[in-house]
Amino acid sequence: MPRVKIDFAAPALPKQGTLVLFVGDDLVLPQIGKAKWPAEFDAAVKKAAAAEGFKGKPKSTLVLSAPAGLEADKVIIAGTGKVEDRAKADPVMLGGAIKGALGKAKHATILFTGPKGFNETPEAAAHFALGLRLRAYSFDRYKSKKDDDAPKGDLAVTIATQDPAAAKKIWSAESGVADGVELARDLVNEPPNVLYPAEFGRRAAELEKLGVDVEILDGKKLEKIGMRALLGVGQGSERDSRVAIMRWNGAKKGSKDKPIAFIGKGVCFDTGGISIKPAGGMEDMKGDMAGAACVVGLMHALAARKAKVDAIGVIGLVENMPDGNAQRPGDIVTSLSGQTIEIINTDAEGRLVLADILWYTKDRFKPQFMIDLATLTGAIMVALGQDNAGLFSNNDELAERLTKAGQETGEHVWRMPLGKAYDKMIDSKFADMKNTGGRFGGAITAAQFLQRFVEDVPWAHLDIAGTAMGSPSSDINQSWSSGWGVRLLDRLVRDHYEAE
Repeated sequence: MPRVKIDFAAPALPKQGTLVLFVGDDLVLPQIGKAKWPAEFDAAVKKAAAAEGFKGKPKSTLVLSAPAGLEADKVIIAGTGKVEDRAKADPVMLGGAIKGALGKAKHATILFTGPKGFNETPEAAAHFALGLRLRAYSFDRYKSKKDDDAPKGDLAVTIATQDPAAAKKIWSAESGVADGVELARDLVNEPPNVLYPAEFGRRAAELEKLGVDVEILDGKKLEKIGMRALLGVGQGSERDSRVAIMRWNGAKKGSKDKPIAFIGKGVCFDTGGISIKPAGGMEDMKGDMAGAACVVGLMHALAARKAKVDAIGVIGLVENMPDGNAQRPGDIVTSLSGQTIEIINTDAEGRLVLADILWYTKDRFKPQFMIDLATLTGAIMVALGQDNAGLFSNNDELAERLTKAGQETGEHVWRMPLGKAYDKMIDSKFADMKNTGGRFGGAITAAQFLQRFVEDVPWAHLDIAGTAMGSPSSDINQSWSSGWGVRLLDRLVRDHYEAE
């Protein structure tokens, strides 16, 4: 995969490659120190803008090849619109849009300044770089013939800004977040014959290189512990189930703060089991481990930027397959909590995985809060589409913080209801509960099920079925997998849970 190599420098005109400039709706070229633009270049811009009908609207571009009076090979004039447009512009999205406009460029200098209201702070410059990186991602490792239209080789970008040292320092942390998003995307995009539970666990263990403590529990250990709800999901597969436990100890020594915990559903492939899914689209079920992928990507991000917090990541890794040993509708399993579960539908399997690892995390680590992520229900996509993840929580403060983090990162969440009336829908005649509540309120009853395994720990459940895979193309993602959730949760941690 081609990479974007990013550097920061003081404003100066480049000797080669592509130059990117930002203008408003008045098309006035930005200042570059005390220097003035060559008169012939200024005239060429005005002439080209008139010919192309370029009005400087947000994210619109005007391209000039071999620009008169400059040594650059090409100039891209990027519009930022009116002052009110610039006030609400997201530098991450702007960076992604510019990467798209750069095409096959090998070298680019971006003059990170613009008209009144253009956010040119060091923070904005670093976030712009994050957008460049995220847009550059592609997953083509299994293609023997590469796309002729795709960029070849790395792109070297210099972001010319007034305070390059400050921007570079901020970028050193943001680049770790970019790595975490890319890791999550890679995991979700991998085919299921490559990424099965043991291999997923091995990749999680690679975080040890960053100082994360990783513990892998195999099937025998899980049986001994008593995770029979999780093991029941994987018993029809030839692939042994796993649980990976990741610990980042970044808080100051002697800190009395409890750790924070993130839990991910990792169904590496979901056929539906005996309650088998239709064949159409089943190949997408390689992405049913996107919650676990997010947790691994987040732990990478926290470790890479040396977050000042103690964080736990726990992921349950299984395959849901329909062989003669597979779990059946009508079976009753005893979860790690001791609560019994009647299996109504073997395709409601993710909540069984989460039930055991939520209880395990709560019991072993006694965290400040637990947030689980799971591609749990199609019902959440019916309710919210692909623009928002479903948020369920027993704690208003945690829910509000997640909502705010979603607004700041563009990874939006929408809070959904919980209540005792929904609880009745999963009561069972034969066990403590059943694993599905029927057609109505499917995302809610799934969340009600999970709530039975958290007791009084502050908890949030993010149903990411609509946001994590099969993602719509955007300024910062052209991949099937979005890596959704890494930036959201990293922002949550930064804003509220890191030591000063």
